[in-house]
Amino acid sequence: MTENLKIAFVLTQSLESPGGLGRFGPIARELTRNGHNVEIFCLHPDWRNLENKVYIDKGVKINYVSQMHIHKKRSHKYYFSSRKLLWISLLAIIRLSRAIWRSQAEIIQLCKPHPINILAALLAQRGRPIYCDCDDYEAEINVFSSRWQRPIVKYFEDGIINIATGITVNTHFNLERYAELGYSRQRIIFVPNGVERDRFDQIIDITDVRQRLGIDPESPLIVYIGTLGVKSHPLDLLLEAFSEVVDHIPQSRLLLVGGGEDYDTLKTKAQCLGVYDKTLFTGHQPPEEIPRYLAIATVSVDPVRDDLVAKARYPLKIVESIALSVPTVTGDVGDRRNILMNGALGVLVTPGSSKSLSEGLLFLLTNPDLRKKIAAAAKEYKESYYWENIIHEFIKVYSLAG
Repeated sequence: MTENLKIAFVLTQSLESPGGLGRFGPIARELTRNGHNVEIFCLHPDWRNLENKVYIDKGVKINYVSQMHIHKKRSHKYYFSSRKLLWISLLAIIRLSRAIWRSQAEIIQLCKPHPINILAALLAQRGRPIYCDCDDYEAEINVFSSRWQRPIVKYFEDGIINIATGITVNTHFNLERYAELGYSRQRIIFVPNGVERDRFDQIIDITDVRQRLGIDPESPLIVYIGTLGVKSHPLDLLLEAFSEVVDHIPQSRLLLVGGGEDYDTLKTKAQCLGVYDKTLFTGHQPPEEIPRYLAIATVSVDPVRDDLVAKARYPLKIVESIALSVPTVTGDVGDRRNILMNGALGVLVTPGSSKSLSEGLLFLLTNPDLRKKIAAAAKEYKESYYWENIIHEFIKVYSLAG
């Protein structure tokens, strides 16, 4: 059943979103390399101004069919009013369902259990099996502008068990959550996040990156890469921890790579803490630049609280750090202890504590021998995180009987 499949990926984000860039795009390309025919139908945060709405990427046909439920412009994220959101969602459902209906796909693969792509898939199903990848806890992670939105998202997210022939997850938290909802464990396949070899297993030219950013070559550098939104990524916690780091290592610097709804708020926070002149906000960056920014780090960081958002997430930034042999500091919550091999690949701290986070950062920044040890361990372990070595786990879901 898993030979030469025709698969329609349905994504309610762009392929430059964290999920699209780090998970769904790579999975689609790896499936194509394995002889399958994959076409992606997706939404874009600035669809009207998007020049290339249809194109081929490494054998995968990409179709941007409508506007995403949020609007992004440069490094900022904007939310629509409730009325506007309903209209945009309806258009997205109609356009996605029409595209899926016309496709020759034998399988419909939902990328996230969102109401828009679930409804689109059901309208265009025509007897084809539906599968779903669940890489977050959508009802917890998303920012909602109205109270009625969260119950709807939760209804569809939990209700995917009544629709999907098989489900893939990237955390054991979500595996257990869907099992407790009554979905058969035999139909849930655990597939961790990974990285693409051609992006991370190469000599990355970083000779001019620090110079371009105005960072001294000798300055200890903490790098965060991801969305600048405090609900899902508590960067306020990181800034508080960094202010303590600066007290001990005044020459240290913090690099925040990415954009989001709290971009300006976090700049204000850095000013209030007195660390703005030591914190660099790059804003949104093209995908090809991400490995270069991470490669110049002394340490990378994944700030988290002990909440459902952190438990349901398998942080791509940690996997990318391992691929580049960069030591990581993160909170001991969810799958992070397993990802870091009980501390062999990074430092685990108390989640939600700025003091513990600062202590973890200082511990690594002042211990070059430990950083070398972690980097050496990462080089030995990173092979298991290349998508070419993970994709066989994902393909298993298509062998499940209806």
